[in-house]
Amino acid sequence: LSNAHNPSMAIMSSCSAQSSIKFAIIAFSIFSVTSFVFFVESSMIGITSPATCHDYNTPEWSRGKLTNTPIHGRLSLANLPTPIHKCPVNIGYSKKVNTLFIKRDDMTAGVELGGNKIRKLEFLLADALQKRHDCVVTIGGEQSNHCRATATAARMVGLEPHLILRVRRDKVEDNVKLGYTGNLLFDRMVGAMIHTCTPGEYGRFGSHALLETVCCKLRSKGKNPYPIPVGGSNAIGSWGYIEAVNELKEQLEVAQQDIDHIVFACGSGGTAAGITIGVALAFANSSVSLPRVHAVGVCDDPDYFYEEIYDIGRDMGLFVDIDKSDALEQVKDWVTVYQGKGKGYAVSTAEELTFCRQFSVDTGVVLDPVYSGKALYHFLTHVVGNNGDKFKEGSNFLFWHTGGSLGLYDKGDDMLDDLLTGSPLCRMDLYGKQK
Repeated sequence: LSNAHNPSMAIMSSCSAQSSIKFAIIAFSIFSVTSFVFFVESSMIGITSPATCHDYNTPEWSRGKLTNTPIHGRLSLANLPTPIHKCPVNIGYSKKVNTLFIKRDDMTAGVELGGNKIRKLEFLLADALQKRHDCVVTIGGEQSNHCRATATAARMVGLEPHLILRVRRDKVEDNVKLGYTGNLLFDRMVGAMIHTCTPGEYGRFGSHALLETVCCKLRSKGKNPYPIPVGGSNAIGSWGYIEAVNELKEQLEVAQQDIDHIVFACGSGGTAAGITIGVALAFANSSVSLPRVHAVGVCDDPDYFYEEIYDIGRDMGLFVDIDKSDALEQVKDWVTVYQGKGKGYAVSTAEELTFCRQFSVDTGVVLDPVYSGKALYHFLTHVVGNNGDKFKEGSNFLFWHTGGSLGLYDKGDDMLDDLLTGSPLCRMDLYGKQK
């Protein structure tokens, strides 16, 4: 250590050479022993099984308000905290957008676990393990990010994964036609058992009944299944985003960065509930300003999501002392939900796909076509573009990127012309034949 970096070391400069040598030997011996002990202790504490359940201390600002806490703790599966990146200033999507920040929850883990779902699964799978379940059953679309993350995380902690996938009728009984593109490839890599239903059956029976059907079948075989709802969206899973808001709050306070608006895609409601409730409670007494929350629905209508946020909040211990109608008005005061599904869930327009590709060119950040890309396209184009009076010019926006880039594999053919035009091929002239 130089004196400049460690003023205390300046004492050594006045010592004799012999004393300095003796001091150095003693110091090195102490340092070596201390380092060894620290290494052993760190190895014992820092390297654990993914299946290890850790005690969870709720954020201070949630105590006394969210009374139904995750008593079975939390796993450590995600790489947290995720960074906040500032987009280039010249992206020029709207004069209303002074700065666009991105909370990179697409970077929560590797490709097999990454995205917003792993935050919920840390709590859900801890609950499953503590209750001695031996398998999990969850449900989603054919390219479900949630199902992929659940299947992989389940294998990591020693649970057998069962996935109910909503697929087209021509694929429902044909394992070959179902294929192995995108998320499905990872479902198959970890050996998930895939149960299929058609969109019509999903609508008629509902996700809860379908989950129970598979669970009953497994129980009859001596299994002890743990059902996880669509998107991991319930009171236990949503604690993942209560904790995520606490993470965001700390990041913004350290940076002393005010955010005017938080925007994110909304598919099953759990992430929306965690962010909406978390922001309302956490930023009420913060050194940075309270941001306005905006959720862009990519499937159901806004009223469905308001109800879902209310239901999850109630199950977390909130809204217990007020009427439902008053609670719903409170939710609507905390968050504005927009209809952004376009042509339908997981159905992309040419404009949405072009936006995703151009955003990648402008920022180096890849958006997925089902959630983040569709939501940000709709928000910047239709919400900010058509409601300019509701947004002050020069506002700071934070877009919460929830991951899902594997969904792009299913859209490759639809994007082909745009991809080839935007990324041309140039044959190198190694022999001087080109003019």
